[in-house]
Amino acid sequence: MYSGIIIIDKPSDWTSFDVIAKLRGVLRERKIGHCGTLDPMATGVLPVFVTRAATKLISTYEGADKEYVAGLRLGLSTDTYDTTGNVLREAAASVTREQLDAALQGFRGDIMQKPPMYSAVKIDGQRLYKIARRGAEVEREPRPVTVSAAEIISGGGADWVIRFAVSKGTYVRSLCNDIGDALGCGGAMSSLRRTRVGGFRIENALTLEQVIEFADAGTLEEKFINPRIL
Repeated sequence: MYSGIIIIDKPSDWTSFDVIAKLRGVLRERKIGHCGTLDPMATGVLPVFVTRAATKLISTYEGADKEYVAGLRLGLSTDTYDTTGNVLREAAASVTREQLDAALQGFRGDIMQKPPMYSAVKIDGQRLYKIARRGAEVEREPRPVTVSAAEIISGGGADWVIRFAVSKGTYVRSLCNDIGDALGCGGAMSSLRRTRVGGFRIENALTLEQVIEFADAGTLEEKFINPRIL
């Protein structure tokens, strides 16, 4: 029987629950949970806790800081703050590296961030995304978050790749939207890959295909992390 923590590299177009459902079948274990939900378009680090004893530890890791590599598409604004949403505004946009870095200065450190309408945040007992799907919008109070790193990796013109290191509760989609607004052209997240959750890193993550391969070979157990040694 498998027990402990296994780091999954979540594939694109899968929900975090899809991953859990798949692993329940592969591992033949019903008591499986995860921390740090990823949107379907996102890939990367998804810590998965297997067996009842392990899932009791999820709350210990939920407050961990996280790192992401995000695609930023300038000149595009959508209702979801990413490129999967309905387009609200679109225009030609091109900024220099220096202009983008100057804009990023305002998003480093302790900032106030308004959660997107398409999020699981509750207001008056209702999930925001459910309100948004009805075509409505409600006022959201900005929340304090910390962006400890916002570093340009590559790009040019309208498309950039940025590394963000953020505190719990930070929406990278909102950062992309707000950075675009600060530049006066709008912005949306075009891709997202989570590379770290606390001490869990992408270098130690397994794809679902690898999980199946190691399970068939009888070597999957050694890939699990014993939470007592963390």
